[in-house]
Amino acid sequence: MPPAEAYVRTYLQLFGGLAPAEVQARARGADGAALFDAWEDYLAALGFPDHRLDPPRGTQTNSLMMAAFERLGIALCDRALKHDLKSKKPVRLGDRLIFAFDVPAGRLDAAAFAPRFDVLHRTFLSYPARLAPGGRAAAFFALYEATVARHAVPGAAASRFTPSEAGWAAVCYGLVRHPEFHLY
Repeated sequence: MPPAEAYVRTYLQLFGGLAPAEVQARARGADGAALFDAWEDYLAALGFPDHRLDPPRGTQTNSLMMAAFERLGIALCDRALKHDLKSKKPVRLGDRLIFAFDVPAGRLDAAAFAPRFDVLHRTFLSYPARLAPGGRAAAFFALYEATVARHAVPGAAASRFTPSEAGWAAVCYGLVRHPEFHLY
């Protein structure tokens, strides 16, 4: 796994090139979802030394480190979705952080999903989805469809996202957890 600094730089960039304090504020949000607390709570888990205690720097990936990046990734996807797709004032495509595409009002088929997935794939994995191993786009489309269906069923648990938004959030979660995102 690359050094923690590489991950932190990547997340700072994905949050729009913000400073760490600004990323912390955006990741925390104002909705009380507690997706991310404060950098201080995660620095040791991410492998950075805690100079208050002065333990040796973590040199190997561990489950706590992965859990901290997991929380940051979920916060990134949720906050970016809220910023990019749910802002009171619509955000121009060029100013969107992660979801730099229009979401049609109706149901998406695989052909309409593919170019939007490609935007996310390029954002997180840095190469076109068409160059990915076979079946990746289809697998993510199945994830999208299953999530939309689960959120659209009558009596489904309340969500702050529409079914389509929940589908895109699930795709984002999948890409931010993808081994290629963490290993390259």
